[in-house]
Amino acid sequence: MTRKATKEHRRPMNVYVRRGSRAEHAFRKRARSAVPEAIVPGIAPTPEHDLKFQGGKTIQDLRFMNFYVGGGAWNQGDIANIDKALSAAMSDTDLNNVMVQYFPGPITTNFDGSQTLPGAGPQVMSQGDVEQLVTTLHTDGKLAGHDLVSTVFNFMLPPGTVLNTDTTTTGGGQQVIAAVKSQAIAKKTHVIVPKDEDDSLNGLGGYHGSVHVSGTDTVYYAVGVYSQTEADGTVNGIPVFDQSWKNVVATFYHELNEARTDADVEDAIRAGNDPNADSFLGWVSDQGEEIGDFPVSEAGGDLTEVFQEVELTDNSGKVPIQFMYSDAIHGPEGPIANPNPPVQALKRSA
Repeated sequence: MTRKATKEHRRPMNVYVRRGSRAEHAFRKRARSAVPEAIVPGIAPTPEHDLKFQGGKTIQDLRFMNFYVGGGAWNQGDIANIDKALSAAMSDTDLNNVMVQYFPGPITTNFDGSQTLPGAGPQVMSQGDVEQLVTTLHTDGKLAGHDLVSTVFNFMLPPGTVLNTDTTTTGGGQQVIAAVKSQAIAKKTHVIVPKDEDDSLNGLGGYHGSVHVSGTDTVYYAVGVYSQTEADGTVNGIPVFDQSWKNVVATFYHELNEARTDADVEDAIRAGNDPNADSFLGWVSDQGEEIGDFPVSEAGGDLTEVFQEVELTDNSGKVPIQFMYSDAIHGPEGPIANPNPPVQALKRSA
């Protein structure tokens, strides 16, 4: 059984998709939200897409760790750039001044470092593969010492790996797990890549979720592709910036901020049409969108409207990020000098 929902199944959007792609159409259809029309540059306010608090878990004091899947396929310079830029972006004062409106007080973010997972890059990773890997890392004690309540584990996929949202496993996860257990450089396993309308070859950039690994422990994760246009013209993910490592930073900036404001969305998806499903949700719009979703659609055909390199508050350099949705201005908002006031925590009307 795959993650694909039935026609009647309302599914919140915990995915990062390219504007106008087959993946966006597929996920918005499940969320029962029409694909918005393209708008002119300048982006008009859209209060109908404001986020509303549903009562679910949020993470005010966030921690995160990066796992680089298929370590043998990664450029060490890319890893260093991603770690540095993502850590700086997530802890930046002016960027967090946008996010703080969804919390009762100041927010913090701490980077717990990174680790490369040995082996070759898998040909494909599904949600089933990722969650199998998460469970194995937890069982083997490799997540010990981390505060699971507040930590998101990022799984960065290497160049060429295709990501989809199938709950079945493909063998890609087993390849990674085998290499981790043996600490060996495993050979790339060739598998049949499913032809999905919602995979990274059709506009999917990443998603976040959670795994109940025991009766008491839940592990929060995010996964994303190495967005690039390959030599043969194949587009994997959502390439916007001039260097692929910058796309990775923007992807995980998107996912971490969504995990922070809507941590248990996966439980809402699992609950399906249960009347209590929405109680798992944090901050989402009436269209089922999380904080990073509508800005991508709102930008229309020019993603550089919301994907930009912005100056850090301390003037130490620039970081590539995606603007998040701000109720304060009813649209995407970049870094600001003063924190937005808290949003009244209105629940969606019945």
